[in-house]
Amino acid sequence: MHRYLRFAAHRVLAARLGTTALAMCLLAACTTSPTGRSQLMLISPEAAIVESKTAYLSTVGELDKENKLVDDPLLSDRVATITGRLVTEAVALYPNSKDWEWSVAIIDDDDTVNAWCMAGGRMAAYTGLFEQLKLTDDEFAQIMGHEISHALANHTAERMSRAIAINVGVIAAGVAADNHAATMAGAALAAKLALELPNSRVAESEADRIGIELATRAGYDPQAAVSLWEKMGSLSESRPPEFISTHPDPENRKARLSALVPEMRALNPARSMAAVTPITIVR
Repeated sequence: MHRYLRFAAHRVLAARLGTTALAMCLLAACTTSPTGRSQLMLISPEAAIVESKTAYLSTVGELDKENKLVDDPLLSDRVATITGRLVTEAVALYPNSKDWEWSVAIIDDDDTVNAWCMAGGRMAAYTGLFEQLKLTDDEFAQIMGHEISHALANHTAERMSRAIAINVGVIAAGVAADNHAATMAGAALAAKLALELPNSRVAESEADRIGIELATRAGYDPQAAVSLWEKMGSLSESRPPEFISTHPDPENRKARLSALVPEMRALNPARSMAAVTPITIVR
């Protein structure tokens, strides 16, 4: 076969293989979230936990070098107690999380209003949450319940899978065009997107629903989910906090959570406090 025809055939075959591979992945990798939603899962939750641990240790190491890890005994005890109760309920509802390495890094950054939880139970909370929002324990429980719910619902793996799905198309196009640079750029894009893609609005609503239940079962007032977003909304009028930049509109969220309050209160009407699972505070 003439070399130009051979190259053309190679490009067509590569494009078809890339498209076919993507289609097979999409068909074979759909799972169901805790709320019954179909999820694209091109990477396993277990793999997401491994990758998250690597990223977490790297991040914590850098924070430690910069003396950004808080070692205040009172704040550490408060964070450990509240998250410990949430984890107790998380493990009760999702037994697969029992052996996760639950930990919290309290980051000394009063300008940042944010918190997160990676796959595998590795968490962080910024001091800006407490300084700028003057959080009650019930409100902090709502924040961490929400973040823990992202991990429980495999949203990290889902977000990474979205990046991989985007990347498969870029790589297939690069291979089809015999463009090594495009192929390598696609790989770099996937790595970047896996870390930076926000959760979808559907995933955020899902974490709201799971999170308010975790907090209620742990003994915290579900009404605090509403007061929390009132505070978030007030803060965003002057300067949108990081937490809001990747989350749905506070007013819409507040309305949805308010509608859930009566149902949640029925789960734990006496507001019995859950036992505290030991949580590592990263220092």
